[in-house]
Amino acid sequence: MAVETIDHTITTTKTFPKSEVEAKLGEMLLDAVTSDAGLKGIMLPADVPSILASPAVHLDSLVVVDLLCGLDAIVGMELKDSLVKAGGYRTANEAIEHLLPRIEKAWLKNGSGGKK
Repeated sequence: MAVETIDHTITTTKTFPKSEVEAKLGEMLLDAVTSDAGLKGIMLPADVPSILASPAVHLDSLVVVDLLCGLDAIVGMELKDSLVKAGGYRTANEAIEHLLPRIEKAWLKNGSGGKK
């Protein structure tokens, strides 16, 4: 009599929550830029895409490091300060373009995107 083995292992592969990370990062950077501009009396463009592209307010690296904490719940891990470019960013869009692939790489390296 032959014995059949059944594999009951369930394998799931998570996908990096890119759109959620990008939206939250953009939201937090927008808040940082508008807040800083308000404190400094700097006039910003009227629409969000133009604000995110505006070099009117420099984003200090320490400010951006603080913002990374807001992404921990989305990515399921603590993001390291080293992801942020020393010296900061000229625009919010530059920050997003620089950070998004680094966050994804850290997420994959951490095992958050692996099989569970």
